[in-house]
Amino acid sequence: MTALLVEKLTKRYRPDRAPAVEGLSFALPRGATLGLLGGNGAGKTTTIAMLLGLLVPTSGRILALGHDMASDRFAALARMNFSSPYIALPHRISVRENLRVYGHLYNVRGLEARIARLAEELQLGEFLDRPAGELSAGQKTRVALAKALINAPELLLLDEPTASLDPDTGDWVRSRLEAYREETGCAILLASHNMAEVERLCGHVLMLKQGRVVDEGSPARLIARYGREDLEQVFLDIARGTRAEGVA
Repeated sequence: MTALLVEKLTKRYRPDRAPAVEGLSFALPRGATLGLLGGNGAGKTTTIAMLLGLLVPTSGRILALGHDMASDRFAALARMNFSSPYIALPHRISVRENLRVYGHLYNVRGLEARIARLAEELQLGEFLDRPAGELSAGQKTRVALAKALINAPELLLLDEPTASLDPDTGDWVRSRLEAYREETGCAILLASHNMAEVERLCGHVLMLKQGRVVDEGSPARLIARYGREDLEQVFLDIARGTRAEGVA
């Protein structure tokens, strides 16, 4: 039932510098959403890059959907996907053509039917044949989500999926992610600076600072432990090295 198992994951870019990630361990069950939180430089991007096989860990092990990413990553990657608003799709080709390209990369069967279904579910119809570079921020986010779902992934890695979106569009994206998780049992790893989003979507949260987990737990338990009103205040306590009165 574990979609992602990470054991003592460490990444050191240079031997004379502190590691970007050190001793990271966690398990992500199928059908669950895990939040990966931390300020700039905390190690979130490095962690996601290692999970995707883009960076080779200095040490440690990653098992994704039962496959060791060090020796069998392509078997896992076929059943995974990733989305980030900071990675643009090719601008000159249409949304439909972009989805076809990614569908072929994942060897999606019945690709045209899959694109049609995603276009309906994610409301892409009105701009499906428009060049991707001409879309609004909200439209680009929906297309990025469609790209991330093109292969019906069992494990989804998300980096700031609702960044720069207005509240209505952000809420719509979160609702679609919740629906997809409920429908398929997909496991989701979410890196986000939107604490309300994390409280809503995540059952468990890892708080990173300087590459290490400094605290973890459900959003509700972290809020109670720090004696705060919401997760954003907890995040600020950890980022600034302060704690609420009475918290050890």
